[in-house]
Amino acid sequence: MDYQAYTLPNGIRILYKHAPSAITHCCFIVNAGSRDENPGQEGLAHFIEHLLFKETEKRSTNQILNRLELVGADLNAYTTKEYTCIHASLLNQHLERSMDLFEDILFHSTFPEDEQEKEKGVILDEIASYLDQPEEAIQDDFEELLFKDHPIGKNILGTPDTVAKMNSDDIRAFIKANYSTAEMIFAVHGNYNFKKLIRLSEKYFGAIAETRPQKTRLTPAANQSGIYIVNKPISQTHCIIGNQAYSSSHKYKNGLLLLNNLLGGMGMSSRLNLEIREKHGIAYTIESNYTALTDTGIFSIYFGTDAEKADKALQLVHKELKKLREQKLGTLQLHQAKEKFIGQIALAEENRMGLIISMAKSLLDFNHIDTLDDVFAKINAVTAEQVLEISNEVFDLHKLITLKFEPKQ
Repeated sequence: MDYQAYTLPNGIRILYKHAPSAITHCCFIVNAGSRDENPGQEGLAHFIEHLLFKETEKRSTNQILNRLELVGADLNAYTTKEYTCIHASLLNQHLERSMDLFEDILFHSTFPEDEQEKEKGVILDEIASYLDQPEEAIQDDFEELLFKDHPIGKNILGTPDTVAKMNSDDIRAFIKANYSTAEMIFAVHGNYNFKKLIRLSEKYFGAIAETRPQKTRLTPAANQSGIYIVNKPISQTHCIIGNQAYSSSHKYKNGLLLLNNLLGGMGMSSRLNLEIREKHGIAYTIESNYTALTDTGIFSIYFGTDAEKADKALQLVHKELKKLREQKLGTLQLHQAKEKFIGQIALAEENRMGLIISMAKSLLDFNHIDTLDDVFAKINAVTAEQVLEISNEVFDLHKLITLKFEPKQ
């Protein structure tokens, strides 16, 4: 098999992929993210992720930060709509050091109030920095329109008001309600004996008390189409167009991944880049993105351009979408799109940290991980008829939302 997996008695799973390298990439993923927050507590999952690095029952903040950095390792974390992830890259001989630290910060953090107050200030600065970047802020505002009044649409960072109100009771209640040992994975991409890795996992994670809280994630309602314009003190127009899309388990997920790559994915040869940047020269950045969640998805097209060119750029985007809705891809077009996408996926395997995180998420969501050959087979199975059907569903004019940030006059 391409990987090995083992489940501890408390439900925590260990995932291992071998790599003949002196460097290890490892991560600990918890199936809890911003969509699991209660109304008025937006940003809480992200706040907890920050505080995990502050103090534990046996370590100070400095001891936590130095535990891996003193041996040249890289330690970081992030929060998404559905996950909290801590990850580290290090020399192989320091894996046990990282496991010890992961166990400590995830299960023995004390969340001291003085650190909470300091970290609130850090997060408020983080929120402000995103507001100063319209290309980032527009994505958050778009998702709020796309998932109106649903937790998925809320900003992962929260708002100044929600962050200011957070306290120790909120933190502990969130962890109790959402941190299930059955939905945790420790994953390693490195050069080890799997039996030894299991012994180390039992040593560091085996004594963790089993927790299996029952939580319910509400599926969002379908979005309504609309055009929204916001005036801001910016120099360019920023625009995003999109729709809710397929979930990670949908039969057409791979078809949309392929279509997204053809339309505005990686590289300079996407349809949108060739038409809008190369042919007309009216946008420096033009891209499309598809993110699959467990019960829905997000598809969007983003561009930034001078205000006087924005309408033309928007017309050209709709021209490309219309083509895909009305014209079935030819045999050669579909083959070339598949070859390009498959090649990019193969190259992405070189990012070993990204790969092991992706594998851990797949094990969480599906209890299964596709091999590279499985992935290629699914992409090659996509038909032109499916691409046409996907285009008409996802690019439906009656569902598309358009949000524009325009410069104040």
